[in-house]
Amino acid sequence: MSRVNLAIIGGGLVGASLALALQAGAKARGWKIVLIEPFAPGDTYQPSYDARSSALSYGAKQIYQRLGVWQEISRRAEPIKQIHVSDRGRFSTARLSAMEEGVPALGYVVENAWLGQCLWQGLDKDVISWRCPAEVTRMEPLIEGYRLTLNDETTLECELAVLADGGRSGLREQLGIGIKKRPYNQSALIANITPSEAHNGMAFERFTDDGPMALLPLPENRCALVWTRQGMDAQRLAALDEKSFLSELQGVFGYRLGTLKQVGARHLYPLTLIEAEEQVRPHLAILGNAAHSLHPIAGQGFNLSLRDAQALADALLASETSPGDFATLQAYRERQRLDQNLTVGFSDQVTRLFGSTQPLVSLGRNIGLLGLDLLPPAKRWFARQAMGLGTRPDA
Repeated sequence: MSRVNLAIIGGGLVGASLALALQAGAKARGWKIVLIEPFAPGDTYQPSYDARSSALSYGAKQIYQRLGVWQEISRRAEPIKQIHVSDRGRFSTARLSAMEEGVPALGYVVENAWLGQCLWQGLDKDVISWRCPAEVTRMEPLIEGYRLTLNDETTLECELAVLADGGRSGLREQLGIGIKKRPYNQSALIANITPSEAHNGMAFERFTDDGPMALLPLPENRCALVWTRQGMDAQRLAALDEKSFLSELQGVFGYRLGTLKQVGARHLYPLTLIEAEEQVRPHLAILGNAAHSLHPIAGQGFNLSLRDAQALADALLASETSPGDFATLQAYRERQRLDQNLTVGFSDQVTRLFGSTQPLVSLGRNIGLLGLDLLPPAKRWFARQAMGLGTRPDA
């Protein structure tokens, strides 16, 4: 039976980011870290028109700069220079500008496959080992950690187990950790789009009575579409032929980018706000979608998880105790509580406010968007939330 200091269950973007944030300090302390992941990362990046993407906030860029991987990530990161927010059928709009905020970009859109490749290549193999493809089927708490049973019947003991295995974490349920669920009764339709006109780094957030929509800039003048609709309507849109789909999308989005010429593969994801009722226990931490799964329209989910991962790494490396020390994990949780509450609340309220069809609510948000564009303090607050700097007074 092998024993390590930390076992990160889930080697996706969040788990790999945590490993990257830990590795320098772990090497100095002689810690051993293992990443357990069911899907083997590819050896090389394969470009694809249909690649899924993530919107990284300006704050996320700063984290990856400190970890030494941003220069490589930036090779295929499309900067968001402006964000255009509108409410369909109403007169008000708001614009956020990187120039006004004094930053090179408000955020960046990066293909997940490329981001993952950059993170995995940045890992120090002398500190971080892989068990892949492998899954943890059972977690047994010990006095000084956890015993993990893998699907090949081997076992592994660790001082700290980190659950980063996604929003449908079976291990979270196995450990008896409850969740708070708030269904949106919507699905997100994800696809890549090619417009006839250059996007010039403009991201669009458009709210309609049928659900919000985001169109984010990608390399090669593509755009990443996140279109939120009611369940049956989302299924109908996903089943349309390309011409009919583009026609319907054009009617909702308009001609701000000219004619929408091409759409790639479409994927549907049911949307529910999920929050774990516990994020730390002795020798256990929960990260990523296993801890909190947000509505995608505000683009806050992965960025919050990355800040959590960096904060957990900072707390572990600042402590002189073992990685599984409960007081250290509690201190991490308290440090992140405000950030999580504000970010989850911001994402949820934006979704609910702009998803309402009640006339008074519609009037209020119309006035709010107009005020956002006219009142610099309100605009500054909104921009800092979008940039992932909302709880950082020093930034």
